[in-house]
Order: sequence, then structure tokens, then C-alpha cells
Amino acid sequence: MENQPLHGGTEELLGRALVVVVDDRVSRGESSDSIGPLVTELLGEAGLVVDGTIVVPGESVAIRNALNTAVIGGVDLVVTVGGTGVSPRAVTADATAGVLDRPIPGIAEAIRASGLAAGAVDAGLSRGLVGVSGSTLVVNLASSRAAVRDGMATLTPLISHVVAELSGMEEH
Repeated sequence: MENQPLHGGTEELLGRALVVVVDDRVSRGESSDSIGPLVTELLGEAGLVVDGTIVVPGESVAIRNALNTAVIGGVDLVVTVGGTGVSPRAVTADATAGVLDRPIPGIAEAIRASGLAAGAVDAGLSRGLVGVSGSTLVVNLASSRAAVRDGMATLTPLISHVVAELSGMEEH
């Protein structure tokens, strides 16, 4: 147990996660990924092992393929960052909708509301979705550092409950 991160007073890992960064410039190698490492750090603090980060352009097919890779790979949580706004290139929510089996609108609304209350305008304007695909929780976050930090703060207390339900550890 010595290699497992501490979280919430226990040493038990919550599960595995994958980060998907949706950014045209990063995917073309024109700029470096500064947001993926932040999401990875926050997921680690929440007690998840991050399998890696996938960077894709803001194209529906690329986003869907990354999400399907995560679901098929059996991760418990996949967090996408970017492409959630209202511009024509912001297609993450649209791509995610085609992958979800069951939406969880309450979590998405909580992320939007807390982001807006904290002053992260992109979080408040986000069309990001949250839902389940197979046994994987899928979460779309806006791409600013403030939106990611606030979104993860809102999501973190819910992760263990959702992952436990999806893995069949909690019977309801």
C-alpha cells in the first residue's frame, strides 16, 4: 500500500482514469499541453490512478474515438477538457452525447453553477455533459485552469459514490 496516494483519510484507490485534452493547437504540436498535467494532478489527489492523457483536435470523430478507447480500456472515469463552449469548433459535448448510455445532468449543472459562482465564465457557459458509458463515468470540463480546478472540486466528492455504483460494489 505504500505506493498508493492518500485521499480522504484512507489509502484505498478509487479507480483508474484517463484525461482527454481537446485542443487543436496542442494536437498539431503548435503549443504545449498545460492543462492535462493539472487534471492528472487533481485526479491523483482524488485517489485515482491516471492511465495517461490523450490529446485530440476539436473534431467529433477524434473525440468519440478517444472516449470509446477509454470505455473499452475499462477506466472508471474519463475527463475531457476543452471544446465545451459555444463556438463552432466546440464539439466535445456533441461528441460525448453520442457515446453516453445515461446522462447525469445534475453533476453537469453543479459543475456549471459552481464554476460560474467562482468566476470561471467558461465553466458557466460550458455545454459540457456528464454521464455514463458502459461502466465509465464521462465528464466534460471547460479548459481554463479555474474551470478545471472548480470542476474537479465539485466532482471529487461524488467520484467514489459513482464509481462504487458502476462497479456493482453498491447495491441500490
